[in-house]
Amino acid sequence: MIPTAWLRPAAFLAALLGIWEFAAQRQSVHLLPGPLEVLGGIAELAQRGLLFRYIVASLFRVTWGFLAAALIAIPLGLMVGWYRRADMALNPLLQIFRPISPLAWIPISILWFGVGDSAAVFLIFLASFLPLMVTAINAVGGVAQVHMNAGRNFGLSGAQLIYRVLYPAVIPQLIVGLRITLGIAWLVVVAAEMIAVNSGLGFLIVDARNAGNRYDLVVAGMVMIGVIGLLLDNGMRSLEKIRSLRWGYSED
Repeated sequence: MIPTAWLRPAAFLAALLGIWEFAAQRQSVHLLPGPLEVLGGIAELAQRGLLFRYIVASLFRVTWGFLAAALIAIPLGLMVGWYRRADMALNPLLQIFRPISPLAWIPISILWFGVGDSAAVFLIFLASFLPLMVTAINAVGGVAQVHMNAGRNFGLSGAQLIYRVLYPAVIPQLIVGLRITLGIAWLVVVAAEMIAVNSGLGFLIVDARNAGNRYDLVVAGMVMIGVIGLLLDNGMRSLEKIRSLRWGYSED
C-alpha cells in the first residue's frame, strides 16, 4: 500500500509528465523531447552499457573530491574556530577565496592535471573545501560559552572538553553543511565533466548535443542528474535523524 505522504507528490508528478507529453506532441517544431522519448533514451543508454558507466564515473569523482575536502576542511575548520587568533588571521583569506567560483579554476586544473579524473576531482575538492571549512568555523563559534565553562568546572581536560562538549554541539551543523556541500559538489562535477573529461553525466549531455542533436539523451542525462541528486540529498538528510551521533554522554 502506498503511504499517504507519497500520494500527492506522485499525483503531481504524473500530472506534470502528462502535460509535458501533451506539449511535446503538440509542438509544431520538434524542440523538446517528450517523457516517452526520454525514457527510450535512458533505455538505449542502458542497453549500450553507457548509463551505468557514466553514473559510476560521476559518483567516483564526487566521492573522492568530497571526502578529501571533508577530511581536511572539517578538522582544520574546527581547529581554526577553536583558536580565535587563527580565525582572525585566516578569515580575510577565506573571504577572498570564497566568492571565486570553482568553475573559474577549470583552466588551471587542466593545466595542472590535464584532461581526466584528476582535474574533475580537484574542482570538486575546491567546491567543497571552503563551504565545509566555513561551516566548521561557524559551528565552533556557535557553541554557547556556558557549556564550555560548565565542562571546565567539572574538571574536563582539553581533549575531553572537545570530545564531550564541543563535538556533540557542532555535529548537527556539520551534517547540514555536509548536505549542502554535497549538492554543490554534484553541481560542479556536471559542469566539470562538460569540459575536463570524456565520461560522466555532464559529458553525456555535451556529447549527445554534439553528436547529431540527440536531445532525448540530453534530457535523459538531466533526468539522471536530478534523480541521483535527490537520492544523495535524501541520504544526507537521513544522517540528521540518527540520534546515535550524540557523542560524549556515556556513563564511563
